Formats: sequence, C-alpha cells, structure tokens
Amino acid sequence: MPGTLYLIPTILADETAAQVLPAQVAARVAALSCFLVENARTARRFIKSVAPQHVIETLAISVIDKDSTEAEISAALKPVLAGQDAGVISEAGCPGVADPGAEIARLAHRLGIKVVPLVGPSSLLLALMASGMNGQSFAFHGYLPIERAQRAGALRALEKQALTQHQTQLFIETPYRNMQLLEDLLAHLHPGTRLCIAANLTAPDEFIRTDTVAGWKGKLPQIHKQPAVFLIGR
Repeated sequence: MPGTLYLIPTILADETAAQVLPAQVAARVAALSCFLVENARTARRFIKSVAPQHVIETLAISVIDKDSTEAEISAALKPVLAGQDAGVISEAGCPGVADPGAEIARLAHRLGIKVVPLVGPSSLLLALMASGMNGQSFAFHGYLPIERAQRAGALRALEKQALTQHQTQLFIETPYRNMQLLEDLLAHLHPGTRLCIAANLTAPDEFIRTDTVAGWKGKLPQIHKQPAVFLIGR
C-alpha cells in the first residue's frame, strides 16, 4: 500500500511556531523522514525548529518547486508509492494555496496516494478574516500584471467586480515590488474604495489595516520586501 502525503503549513517566523501552529503539525513533522520541499535550506530550518529531535542529515529531502517537471515529481514520490509517508513544505504558507504544491497533490491523487492537508495558517484567510470585508463571496487572483499599464487595467477591473458584485478581491505581489503596487492602488482606484493591507501575518511585526483609498494617502506602511496580501472591496 502507498504511504500518505501530508501537506504541512509553515510560518514566517520560527519564534512564533508554538503560538501559531497546532501541536499536530510538529508531531507529524517529527514522525516523518521524507520531505518534498520548495527550498531545502528554509525547509531544514523549519523542520529543526518544530522537531528539534530530528537529525537533519538523515532526512530524505527532495526539492520540488514551480519549475519541476512531472518526471521529477514522480521520482520524488517513489518512496511514498513504496509505502513511506512524506510531507510537502513550501516557503511560508500552505502548500498548493499561493505556494507550490498543487502539482504534487494532483499527481499523488492520480497515483492513488492519500493526500492529507494539515491545519495551519493561511495568510489569505487570515487577511480576509481581519479585513472587515465580505467573507461570504471573495476571489483570489494571485499576482497582477507586472507592466504598469496592464496592472492599472487589472486593478480597475477588480474594483468594478468588487463594487458591483460585493465580492472581496484578494491578490499578492512579489515583496520587493510592494511599494510600486501601493502607488498604483492609490493612483487608479476610486477614493471611496476600501483597501486592506495585511503584511507579515503571524510574525511578531504583523500589520493589518483597512481604510478607504483616500484614507491611505500619506499613511502607506513601509512593506518593501515584506510578504503581504492586498484586498479591495466595499
């Protein structure tokens, strides 16, 4: 019988692990010796922080990221097909949700491997919870276009959808482009549109605030190179 593939949530700051992650996550990481990870260095650090009893050098760690081929994923899943349990760890978040992992889960289902998501923090849901915006109807759009004219058009389209359908719109940006995105949000959205900025969620310096676009002017947070979620709505 094949083993089980566990999707393991991670956090931004190791020092908050005990407060943020359920005990079952640490227990499961401690019980595993095979991992499929987005980044080997940060995965090793996370594993050691929640399961210090592990001898990292004895673990089987395969790097599977957004550029990995199906053949590479299949090779990494061979121990699971042979009966060994394994865990999937992305950089900081929930595998498969705005993080690599969906391709691994898709292939695992095709191969008859049981996939088990472990409970943990999702920055998207945490931001939505705290935003005060509509949590009954919402959409996540990932990354918006990089080219600024295209991005301006995308923002106007999302704003229209948010206002006409009363649907909260969520999106993210590569952290080093956060400030340019904020400039475009203030330049192209209606002054009365509500905007939530949620950065460094679950970290000690977590920042979450919702205001109108007009209310944000002159008060933008300095979130350069900080992972953030952006929400617009009514």
